[in-house]
Amino acid sequence: MKLRPLDDRVVIKPLEAQEKTAGGIFLPDTAREKQQIGKVVWAGPGKVNDDGKRNAMSVKKNDEVIYGKYMGNEVEIEGEKYVIVRESDLLGIIEK
Repeated sequence: MKLRPLDDRVVIKPLEAQEKTAGGIFLPDTAREKQQIGKVVWAGPGKVNDDGKRNAMSVKKNDEVIYGKYMGNEVEIEGEKYVIVRESDLLGIIEK
């Protein structure tokens, strides 16, 4: 299945939360912090300006991004969890 986000929305696949701390202590599911880093799966075409032209998106498929903790909408599609956010809710792109 393919999801096509509208305008300036981005569909993100959240990365898994860390299972252990830097000191080597394993964390149970209830103690893991919600991950704020994910991989862009789909990106919309961009927002339409007042003059009718589209702004180009600054993210593309497979970019790793950081998004706000309580931003976007969580959805489940075919058993996979995704987050849909506006491009303006993204905090940054992780460059490797």
